[in-house]
Amino acid sequence: MIPAQRARTGGDVHTVVVGAGFSGIGAAVRLREAGFDDVLVLEKATHLGGTWRENTYPGCACDVPSTLYSYSFTPDAAWSKVFAGQQEILAYLRATAENYRLGDVLRCGVQVLGARWDGAAGRWLLETSDGPYSAAVLVLATGAWHVPRRLKVPGIEDFDGPVFHTARWDHSVDLTGRRVTVVGGGASAVQIVPAIEAQAATVDLFQRTPQWVLPKPDLPVPTALNRLVDCLPGARSALRAGQYALQEGFGYAFRHPHAARLVEAGARAHLRLAVRDGQLRRQLTPDYRLGCKRLLTSSTFYQALSQPHVRLHPTAVTAVRGNEVVGADGTTVHTDVLIEATGFRVGEVPLATTLYGTGGQTLDEAWGGVPQAYLGTAVSGFPNLFLLLGPNLLGGSTSAITVLEAQLTYVMAALTHLEQGGHRALDVRPASQAAHNTAVQEALATTVYNTGGCTSYYFTPSGRNVFAWPWSTGRLVRRLSRFDADAYTFDAPARPLPTQARPQHEDRTVAAKES
Repeated sequence: MIPAQRARTGGDVHTVVVGAGFSGIGAAVRLREAGFDDVLVLEKATHLGGTWRENTYPGCACDVPSTLYSYSFTPDAAWSKVFAGQQEILAYLRATAENYRLGDVLRCGVQVLGARWDGAAGRWLLETSDGPYSAAVLVLATGAWHVPRRLKVPGIEDFDGPVFHTARWDHSVDLTGRRVTVVGGGASAVQIVPAIEAQAATVDLFQRTPQWVLPKPDLPVPTALNRLVDCLPGARSALRAGQYALQEGFGYAFRHPHAARLVEAGARAHLRLAVRDGQLRRQLTPDYRLGCKRLLTSSTFYQALSQPHVRLHPTAVTAVRGNEVVGADGTTVHTDVLIEATGFRVGEVPLATTLYGTGGQTLDEAWGGVPQAYLGTAVSGFPNLFLLLGPNLLGGSTSAITVLEAQLTYVMAALTHLEQGGHRALDVRPASQAAHNTAVQEALATTVYNTGGCTSYYFTPSGRNVFAWPWSTGRLVRRLSRFDADAYTFDAPARPLPTQARPQHEDRTVAAKES
């Protein structure tokens, strides 16, 4: 059990981390290891876990091998499968927080409502549901998959039955013998349909665009094998390295579209072997390059769609009338339960509209609909602010945890430089940020992300790719392994930033416990 303390009103700390998912927990561990002990992690929910707390839908699991989807500083989790499920990942996060004694810095049930940079004080002034806080450093660990994208069509508010998003799964709804409609064709839909088809009377899937799907070797990992790996020196590191190399192979294909054709051949063979119906196979065959959208993996999705009571509708949903779901092609489906597998507003920072920088602009105003940052981490005009998993850092094959840990190395180096120099604040130079983003966009121009012939959540409405990193993961890790002070401006030397816990936090009481 992890004591998740709730702070009394007010607080003056060195670093506030917003969010207690993978990013926030990792940040808290690395900050304390680097000697920055005066840390608070503010989490609006009652428990830690981030997206793995929110997404509890049937079949929810990681699509990156578990060995890679874990912290390098806690690599010895005895995963039961090659691709861990939601409950196991959440348990891993809880165990990590407990092992690193994060209960004394975690404040659950505290929502950050907004923040403003106070140049005179050199601090971020935070407004929260628990009163005001101030921090010398602000780390946003709010996650890329945080804000659900809801289905907005006429009549959905009057749907005659349960309707819910995959990230807000209603476990009180029994799907047994019910007519279920799933809207969406991304990762959650690919996992949900096979998980529910056996209990539902019918399953109708509205999929506007077909996806490339590779087989998923989701094999069980016997306990004995885990013990053997732990007994052999270097075995787990070697396994991690091998899986990393495999993922990077996909990344190479995404950066070199001609190579993507080889992976496409495997995906086509997977489809051909799993789906015998020619018409269904044509409906499931994409007309764009593999990697243009997020690559999906499943060895059960195609089999589920081939069941007689499961129907694919290759069209968008345009309306809901009573208990009928209406497709753009005129299809009407009678349904009892409507499930929105419509994904997330990827890249939207929840605090962007209430986070004010040096010029009085919000982060949202500064971006003008086009999120960008220096190395996906720092934003000009927002001193001592660090984004985790920020713009143009991820890709179609990279483990987000690898990227996160590279960023944390960079952030620790930045804070160490700041403190050792006796400076109060650092702010990335506009020219540095602009040059970096120009290079990113130029490199993206030849990747499958930009040339694959599809639309994806990688792009803003204006057509700019603000999601993908255009180079190898190795290059990203190397680039973030060193802090480049010349890219920043620094305040004149001022009073040292506090690094030790302040007495006023010692009397905070436990208000919630991780379950």
